[in-house]
Amino acid sequence: MSGNCLFCKIVRGEIPCRKVYEDDDVLAFHDINPVAPVHFMLVPKQHVVSLLEADESHAALLGKMMLLASRLAKEQGLENGFRTVINSGKGGGQEVFHLHVHVIGGGNIPPMVKRS
Repeated sequence: MSGNCLFCKIVRGEIPCRKVYEDDDVLAFHDINPVAPVHFMLVPKQHVVSLLEADESHAALLGKMMLLASRLAKEQGLENGFRTVINSGKGGGQEVFHLHVHVIGGGNIPPMVKRS
Protein backbone atom coordinates (compact mmCIF):
# COMPACT_ATOMS: atom_id res chain seq x y z
CA MET A 1 0.00 0.00 0.00
CA SER A 2 0.99 3.58 -0.54
CA GLY A 3 1.19 5.94 2.43
CA ASN A 4 -0.41 8.97 0.79
CA CYS A 5 -2.92 7.24 -1.51
CA LEU A 6 -6.54 8.12 -0.71
CA PHE A 7 -7.84 4.64 -1.51
CA CYS A 8 -5.03 2.95 0.46
CA LYS A 9 -6.10 5.06 3.45
CA ILE A 10 -9.70 3.90 2.95
CA VAL A 11 -8.54 0.27 2.68
CA ARG A 12 -6.57 0.66 5.93
CA GLY A 13 -9.62 2.16 7.67
CA GLU A 14 -7.99 5.56 8.19
CA ILE A 15 -10.77 7.20 6.18
CA PRO A 16 -14.33 5.92 6.68
CA CYS A 17 -16.44 4.64 3.82
CA ARG A 18 -19.86 3.10 3.26
CA LYS A 19 -18.81 -0.47 2.48
CA VAL A 20 -20.61 -2.58 -0.07
CA TYR A 21 -18.24 -5.55 0.15
CA GLU A 22 -14.87 -6.54 1.54
CA ASP A 23 -12.61 -9.58 1.41
CA ASP A 24 -8.85 -10.16 1.58
CA ASP A 25 -8.25 -8.73 -1.92
CA VAL A 26 -10.96 -6.17 -2.69
CA LEU A 27 -12.93 -3.40 -1.01
CA ALA A 28 -16.12 -2.04 -2.56
CA PHE A 29 -17.71 1.15 -1.26
CA HIS A 30 -20.20 3.83 -2.27
CA ASP A 31 -18.82 6.85 -4.13
CA ILE A 32 -18.99 10.05 -2.06
CA ASN A 33 -20.03 12.02 -5.16
CA PRO A 34 -22.44 9.66 -6.95
CA VAL A 35 -23.45 10.38 -10.53
CA ALA A 36 -26.41 7.97 -10.41
CA PRO A 37 -28.75 6.44 -7.82
CA VAL A 38 -26.30 3.52 -7.49
CA HIS A 39 -22.61 4.40 -7.72
CA PHE A 40 -19.98 2.36 -5.96
CA MET A 41 -16.44 1.39 -6.73
CA LEU A 42 -14.23 -1.62 -6.30
CA VAL A 43 -10.59 -1.14 -5.37
CA PRO A 44 -7.91 -3.77 -4.96
CA LYS A 45 -6.35 -3.75 -1.52
CA GLN A 46 -2.98 -4.06 -3.24
CA HIS A 47 -1.83 -0.66 -4.51
CA VAL A 48 -1.92 -0.80 -8.30
CA VAL A 49 -1.72 2.67 -9.85
CA SER A 50 -3.90 1.96 -12.91
CA LEU A 51 -4.50 -0.50 -15.72
CA LEU A 52 -1.45 1.05 -17.37
CA GLU A 53 0.68 -0.55 -14.64
CA ALA A 54 -1.23 -3.84 -14.39
CA ASP A 55 0.48 -6.93 -15.74
CA GLU A 56 0.00 -10.71 -15.91
CA SER A 57 0.54 -10.98 -12.15
CA HIS A 58 -2.72 -9.04 -11.67
CA ALA A 59 -4.85 -11.23 -13.97
CA ALA A 60 -6.65 -13.15 -11.21
CA LEU A 61 -7.32 -9.97 -9.23
CA LEU A 62 -8.71 -8.13 -12.26
CA GLY A 63 -10.93 -11.10 -13.14
CA LYS A 64 -12.18 -11.28 -9.58
CA MET A 65 -13.02 -7.57 -9.63
CA MET A 66 -15.02 -7.87 -12.87
CA LEU A 67 -17.05 -10.80 -11.55
CA LEU A 68 -17.63 -9.00 -8.25
CA ALA A 69 -18.78 -5.88 -10.12
CA SER A 70 -21.59 -7.87 -11.69
CA ARG A 71 -22.58 -9.70 -8.51
CA LEU A 72 -22.55 -6.56 -6.37
CA ALA A 73 -24.43 -4.54 -8.99
CA LYS A 74 -27.23 -7.09 -8.90
CA GLU A 75 -27.20 -7.05 -5.09
CA GLN A 76 -27.56 -3.25 -5.24
CA GLY A 77 -30.69 -3.62 -7.39
CA LEU A 78 -29.19 -3.18 -10.86
CA GLU A 79 -30.87 -6.26 -12.35
CA ASN A 80 -31.47 -4.51 -15.70
CA GLY A 81 -27.87 -3.49 -16.25
CA PHE A 82 -25.17 -1.10 -15.16
CA ARG A 83 -22.11 0.72 -16.42
CA THR A 84 -18.54 0.00 -15.40
CA VAL A 85 -15.89 2.68 -15.82
CA ILE A 86 -12.14 2.35 -15.36
CA ASN A 87 -10.23 5.56 -15.97
CA SER A 88 -6.57 4.80 -16.67
CA GLY A 89 -3.89 7.46 -16.35
CA LYS A 90 -4.14 11.21 -16.41
CA GLY A 91 -5.04 11.18 -20.11
CA GLY A 92 -7.89 8.77 -19.34
CA GLY A 93 -9.42 11.02 -16.70
CA GLN A 94 -8.07 9.16 -13.66
CA GLU A 95 -8.11 11.39 -10.58
CA VAL A 96 -7.14 8.97 -7.81
CA PHE A 97 -4.07 7.00 -8.84
CA HIS A 98 -5.10 3.66 -7.38
CA LEU A 99 -6.87 1.29 -9.77
CA HIS A 100 -10.63 1.37 -9.25
CA VAL A 101 -13.75 0.24 -11.07
CA HIS A 102 -16.82 2.46 -10.91
CA VAL A 103 -20.17 0.64 -11.04
CA ILE A 104 -22.96 3.02 -11.99
CA GLY A 105 -26.66 2.44 -12.57
CA GLY A 106 -30.27 3.14 -11.80
CA GLY A 107 -32.25 6.03 -13.19
CA ASN A 108 -31.56 7.39 -16.66
CA ILE A 109 -27.90 6.82 -17.50
CA PRO A 110 -26.89 8.89 -20.53
CA PRO A 111 -24.69 7.43 -23.28
CA MET A 112 -20.95 7.46 -22.59
CA VAL A 113 -20.14 9.05 -25.93
CA LYS A 114 -22.47 11.39 -27.74
CA ARG A 115 -22.94 10.19 -31.31
CA SER A 116 -23.63 12.65 -34.09
